[in-house]
Amino acid sequence: MTTTHAFWLAGRQATGESTFDVTNSYDGRLVGRVSEPTDAQIEEAVAAAHASAHTFAALPAYRRAAALDHVARRLGERTEEIARLITAENGKPIKWARGEVGRAVSVFRWAAEEARRFNGEGMRLDTDAGGTGRYALVRRIPKGVVLGIAPFNFPLNLVAHKVAPAIAVGAPIILKPAPATPLSALVLGEILAETDLPAGTWSVLPVPNDRMPALVEDERLPVISFTGSGPVGWSIMDSVPRKHVTLELGGNAAAVVLADWSSEADLEWAAQRIATFSNYQGGQSCISVQRVIADTSVYDRLVEKVVAKVAAQVTGDPEDDAVDVGPLVSVAAAERVQAWVDEAVQAGAKVLTGGTRDGANYAPTVLSEVPAGVTIACEEVFGPVLTLTRVDGTDAAFAAVNDSEFGLQAGVFTHDIQTAFRAQRELEVGGVIIGDAPSYRADQMPYGGAKNSGVGREGVTYAMTDFTYERVMVLTGLDL
Repeated sequence: MTTTHAFWLAGRQATGESTFDVTNSYDGRLVGRVSEPTDAQIEEAVAAAHASAHTFAALPAYRRAAALDHVARRLGERTEEIARLITAENGKPIKWARGEVGRAVSVFRWAAEEARRFNGEGMRLDTDAGGTGRYALVRRIPKGVVLGIAPFNFPLNLVAHKVAPAIAVGAPIILKPAPATPLSALVLGEILAETDLPAGTWSVLPVPNDRMPALVEDERLPVISFTGSGPVGWSIMDSVPRKHVTLELGGNAAAVVLADWSSEADLEWAAQRIATFSNYQGGQSCISVQRVIADTSVYDRLVEKVVAKVAAQVTGDPEDDAVDVGPLVSVAAAERVQAWVDEAVQAGAKVLTGGTRDGANYAPTVLSEVPAGVTIACEEVFGPVLTLTRVDGTDAAFAAVNDSEFGLQAGVFTHDIQTAFRAQRELEVGGVIIGDAPSYRADQMPYGGAKNSGVGREGVTYAMTDFTYERVMVLTGLDL
């Protein structure tokens, strides 16, 4: 008999009147059955969060930091268990799932540290005669309850990037995990329940997507932090123009290999990083390598190495430690990738390796000579597919990167420091990674995009700033 997983309502376990199933995309087995909250339970969670906002904001920093420290410690202690749960519900190879748990540990640890030093700023005002005897203290105050909407591709770490900063600043949070992958977030709820955070300050509600508009529009939830697809994200922002909305959306990340990156060792490194990070997480990462743009002087040698290294990626059962690439999140996702590749091939693209599907599994794939107008050249594939483009010189390479509706991150393989600074200046992206693939992310750095890749920034400190506003107190009649 399958156990039904309860959700977390205002810090306590609860069950609703209906359930939904979570399945493993590799073999189709049932991973878990999840209880779905009723409308009345959602209202209870929102009301409790709203009622707790002032109390939580006033909670001493040491108590918020202690709760975050506890979560970091317990995630570390339960790494293998949680990693296997991520693999089961998401299809992510176990080695990448372990890495995801490790990153979530760091997010909560960093948030605990930041909670202790989120101090505000003092400012003397007697720089003009009218400010004689006056001193300002600027503190950051939570904007209110955060509605965090998380995606399926990092079901623990991208949840952590919403929950940890909210707790750090004392903002209540209602977390809505992705319907395909709610189990990791529910385990996080177990760990949060072990802390002494005030009742009502957090909930984990596996609400189906079609029931989300009412939550999004609720005026008691003034902050929305969304990670997911562009059409959904922009529709959320359009529906609540007076709310504070942060959107972490898609990309079609480019790896640029310039002429000075030309030694055998250079090209081996670039090819390995490109092959690894076009396929890690099954390509289901917003900063997976999708486009490789190489100078003509290194193109042929690079292509040979990239194709060999992509073909060498180990596919299969994601629970096997040796597997590099597991299934996509669903058969439908793999069918979409297949359709995009087939469209490109029919338009003249060449398949250098891969290009086949088996259920939810799509083989690591390399395409060349991809026509500019096909879908896979323009949109985010969110699958293990990369395209190769030959260019002449840095000007053409950077123009090719910018010839996109998206701008999340780019990788630039160059040894030239002037070119590195030029890349940061000219590339229309949120992050430029020099000497590596665009897929690098440190969880404390600002992370987000330009153009259709979203608005706002994650990264613990930056999200804490995003969830708060400045409030000034002026003291009068002081001898400074």
